[in-house]
Amino acid sequence: METMGLSAAKRVVGVAVFWMLLVAVGQASENDVHKIAEAVDQHYNHLESLQTAFSESYQGAGIGRIESGTLWLKRPGKMRWEYHQPREKLFVSDGKTAWFYVPGDQQARKTPAKKLDDLRSPLRYLLGKTKLEKEFAGLSRAPDALASTPGDVVLRGVPKNMADRVSQVLLEITPEHRIRRVVIEEVDGAVTEFRFSEQQENVSIAEERFRFRPPPAVETIESEDLAP
Repeated sequence: METMGLSAAKRVVGVAVFWMLLVAVGQASENDVHKIAEAVDQHYNHLESLQTAFSESYQGAGIGRIESGTLWLKRPGKMRWEYHQPREKLFVSDGKTAWFYVPGDQQARKTPAKKLDDLRSPLRYLLGKTKLEKEFAGLSRAPDALASTPGDVVLRGVPKNMADRVSQVLLEITPEHRIRRVVIEEVDGAVTEFRFSEQQENVSIAEERFRFRPPPAVETIESEDLAP
């Protein structure tokens, strides 16, 4: 009886220690994520401008495409996506109005930036207003998601302002606290991935680069959806 009692006591102690370890690991993980998110915020919030090469891949509804080009960001809320491959396209915003245009088309689409419903639009706030823990619900590490580059950390969260459309976002963070990759998984199963490379910080970018004037004879169409 004494032996059985001792064994039972050991099991109880073992379970208690196990749960204490789990809690400790969870708290350490939360602190780790907080430090990473805070470091990313600090990195981008001190930048005035950013130029980077990007690749964009999309899979959904039986459609797949891979595109690439150059992205410029400038405070406050300005961005320019120049697609070079496989076809030239332009997605640009001066912080007030956003445009999408394909050279040679007879129409150019535009919308007020505040009404923009596009997966690229949150990136216009990357400089100066980054606050990952406020933008994403349930921000945590994603150990099941493979980083594209050894040494990077992958975080997972749900964007609060797009929760009805996006099921989760993966952010791959470099040791220098730059965002290398963004994977956006939508509720309908579509997946869009952005990869950024050759990032150049605080480069001189003319204001004119963020303005767009439709070529002659090109019709302007009002539309909140500027996706290709």
